Amino acid sequence: MSTQLPKSFFSIDAVDLAKKLLGKRIVYGDCEGIIVETEAYKRDPASHAYKITPRSQIMLDTHGHVYVYVIYGMYHCLNFTTNQGDVGAVLIRAIEPTKGIEKMKQRRGKKLKNPRSLKLKDLCSGPSKLCEAFAIDKSNNALEVGKEILVFDNEEIPHSQIHTTSRVGISEGKELMWRFYVKGSEHVSIKCKNESRA
Repeated sequence: MSTQLPKSFFSIDAVDLAKKLLGKRIVYGDCEGIIVETEAYKRDPASHAYKITPRSQIMLDTHGHVYVYVIYGMYHCLNFTTNQGDVGAVLIRAIEPTKGIEKMKQRRGKKLKNPRSLKLKDLCSGPSKLCEAFAIDKSNNALEVGKEILVFDNEEIPHSQIHTTSRVGISEGKELMWRFYVKGSEHVSIKCKNESRA
């Protein structure tokens, strides 16, 4: 039986944590899955904390907390704060669903005639997709990890199976190779041409 990760697990540098979170099990309500893709953010230009604002203050003040924000006015993104004493957060970009799959399909397929037609690999293959599937929203923001959204120790992903690329969907800080994913996973959001071993 895997154990719940302590708050101290999240105290390290965001780039290191982004790799360590791969393979860990995330649980919220009756839905579960394995983290297969992450991105790190610190004080770089693409980070919300490049300039501290009321929204991004949580990235400076906490570690081991849930940071949920909205993009395009409608899509939620799940992050965990890091870097005790400094700025940091890890964006959870993709999850391999393992439990509560029918409920995930219903949530993700509200606009479809047949929600069951959604493929497993498409359920949580992106930040907003996984939030919709798990019903994660702003009500979860600023809570300590383990209060509602749980993260458990699980399979250790071998170093050789972790690939790194530049981050996705940003206009600045593109040179930083701070996106990580599990090699061969069909659940990741996108595979970049400039991938290399971490």
